[in-house]
Amino acid sequence: MAKGRINKTNVDKLLCPTGKAMDILWDDALRGFGVVVLPSGRKTFVAQWKRHGRSQKAKIGLYGPMTAEQARSQATILLGEVESGGDPIAERKAARAVRTFREIAADFMEHHVAAKRKPKTAVEYGRLLDTYVLPAIGAKRIVDVSRADVARLHSSLRRTPRQANLVISVISAVWGWASRRDEAEFTRNPAARLERFPEKSCERFLSSDELARLGDTLRLAETEGLPWSEAEPQSKHGAKPENRRNILDPFGIAAIRLLILTGMRPREVLDLEWSHVDFERGALFLPDSKTGRKCVIIGGPALDVLAGLPRLMGCRFVITGKSLDTPRADLNRPWVAVRRCAALEGVRLYDLRHSFASIGAGASLGLPIVGKLLGHSQAATTQRYAHLDADPLRRAANMIASSIVTAMGGKNRVEAAIVDTEAFSSARRGA
Repeated sequence: MAKGRINKTNVDKLLCPTGKAMDILWDDALRGFGVVVLPSGRKTFVAQWKRHGRSQKAKIGLYGPMTAEQARSQATILLGEVESGGDPIAERKAARAVRTFREIAADFMEHHVAAKRKPKTAVEYGRLLDTYVLPAIGAKRIVDVSRADVARLHSSLRRTPRQANLVISVISAVWGWASRRDEAEFTRNPAARLERFPEKSCERFLSSDELARLGDTLRLAETEGLPWSEAEPQSKHGAKPENRRNILDPFGIAAIRLLILTGMRPREVLDLEWSHVDFERGALFLPDSKTGRKCVIIGGPALDVLAGLPRLMGCRFVITGKSLDTPRADLNRPWVAVRRCAALEGVRLYDLRHSFASIGAGASLGLPIVGKLLGHSQAATTQRYAHLDADPLRRAANMIASSIVTAMGGKNRVEAAIVDTEAFSSARRGA
């Protein structure tokens, strides 16, 4: 070991003596600042100090990538922290112990999502993480993920607004979970208060005419059969195309009817078991819906649909599929055929639930009642149908407008206007 000025000239000349594992040159101006040289010629800047009577040493950097003056500046800061009572070694260990976003996300999926969320939610979270989040910020320590990182990722997905917003929600969920385990600071959640992209509503309500076409098509599908589609396989010696008919299976038709008559979610209908049905009370007791355990009150028409379905021995499911042991996978095949025949292009199965809700809201049943029937856990979810509850507003608009007309034209003119309107309406009906 020797002492001298640590500068480029002296560090370049520094060699490890033959037979020694290493040698150190200590700076004669800054106490505790040195450079270690190995037999291989590798040179490393270090800082050394005493804490509680014990010597501690920390690596500053390699000579070459770091100059002597840069190392001196770093050593000055490090040794200054020690003089102020700091513990750089402990701080470095703590920093190395902070896990990456990828590591925490893996624990989040295993210990939180898989244990407390629905399987479909777990699949969606995993897809968003693997496709978008982890490639962008997975390698960063969670405390190093900045708002700018998240905003940049969000902006890169602007062509798919809903996808972009879901990505932000997943990042926020991972961060919140980590903060509750003291692995991140909750106040620094980089996804919090980040403005989301506006999303287009996908709600679609069936009109009276469309409901009539749907009903006619369902009756046709289970009796005479739907007209044969050119998209269906054709046999060489089959009947003429105009005579071909496709009778759909009764379980698929019943499932579609239950969707429109109860407002249930498609998966709730497909997973429905006979043990969940209480004919006496007119209710379905679902043990594990999207919003948890819930009771669905159903009307007489829906009960008639259920009562008319055959019960297959060994199958506990109301809507039977290919297997007796598992619920039916989907309703894609029957619904596509029904939708095509009824000219309901673009209508999704979930839109039947929206239509059920829209009729309830339009009949002024009250949003709390509609929300109860749909099984909404949050009142805000039912608010999307508030604009359909038009009858109270229409009565109010008529009352206000009539009052204004009365004030502007006098009572006799208002009565004359009503008579004229009624006469005009009668004339139109007579024509």
